[in-house]
Amino acid sequence: MDIRVKVCGLTALDQVAAVAEAGAHYAGFNFFPKSPRFADVALARDLALAAPVGLAKVGLVVNADDETLDRITGEVPLDMLQLHGRETPERVAEIKHRYGLPIIKAIGIADEADLTQIATYGAVADQLLVDAKPPKNAVLPGGNGLAFDWRLVNRKYWPCPWMLAGGLTPDNVAEAIRMTGARQVDVASGVESAPGVKDAALIRAFVDAAKGVSKGAPILR
Repeated sequence: MDIRVKVCGLTALDQVAAVAEAGAHYAGFNFFPKSPRFADVALARDLALAAPVGLAKVGLVVNADDETLDRITGEVPLDMLQLHGRETPERVAEIKHRYGLPIIKAIGIADEADLTQIATYGAVADQLLVDAKPPKNAVLPGGNGLAFDWRLVNRKYWPCPWMLAGGLTPDNVAEAIRMTGARQVDVASGVESAPGVKDAALIRAFVDAAKGVSKGAPILR
């Protein structure tokens, strides 16, 4: 089975082209203003319209209210929403119903106690994005370039499809896939030459490394 790759935090047309040409499946646009990867609605619309057919367009939001989501979904042609804040299961279900888009819910993992979120949010989201829990007082809820103990999520059962995120790079993504059994991976800072600046060569290297796993050593189950 092919490994599916999501590259998040795109801010320029050439980045969208690089993601598509590399063979990634998802392109992420970050609507969180404090992020170095922030794209406002006008920019995100241009990027989304430039995405070729077959590249899923994902809008990342953090604790967004309905007014914000109304504007984003009304102006940007998105295929999915990614909730990367402290949204409750009830709020996840509400957003899914209101906008009719598949929902990716990000959950932060630091230790085994955090794994209870898998069942809780897996019951209401269409997909889960399993990320490293941000440090206390961190400005960003994700995209910090931090990894967690991948052995924590080497599980045999998941309630819905999921993506592995957190500190992934072209150098470690193959190992992460083998250790966790992930069939989908997400990257932001790991393919950047500077904060918020995507590097086409790193994007290609990351996608190649991830997809190469299915052709090499067996993935742990």
